[in-house]
Amino acid sequence: MIASLFPLGWWHYLAGGLCIGLGTALLYVATGRLAGMSSVFSSTWSYLSARAFFQQPRWLESRAWRLQLALGLVLGAALWWLWLGPAEALSTTVPTWRLVLGGVVAGYGARLAGGCTSGHGICGLGSLKLPSLGAVLTFMATGFVTAQLLAGWGA
Repeated sequence: MIASLFPLGWWHYLAGGLCIGLGTALLYVATGRLAGMSSVFSSTWSYLSARAFFQQPRWLESRAWRLQLALGLVLGAALWWLWLGPAEALSTTVPTWRLVLGGVVAGYGARLAGGCTSGHGICGLGSLKLPSLGAVLTFMATGFVTAQLLAGWGA
């Protein structure tokens, strides 16, 4: 049963989850800051865009540490890849148009929900934010329904 769910093994998922959980917990306990990625995205755009949304004080005041967080994530992923090497699991047979459409829908949903799935699920729930519970339940229900519809359509 486990082998069919995780054909490439499960230990790297556990290691990744522990690293994410410990990192976000450490950031929150040490600084009181949440490490949501849509906030990192918005604050980073404040360097490049003069649009009013990106020039809000909350983005300008937090963009330096958020950019450091983003660079740390990229560096950590690069080191992990160099240490373990590329995996065949990094390739996909999903058509590019579906990936792009999924990214647009997820980005729109993240803006609509006031944060992305990882921000609400990891940081929001971890800091006991009630709106994050509602967002995560909505994300999960939508994902279950979408998966069932796509499976029914043979997609």
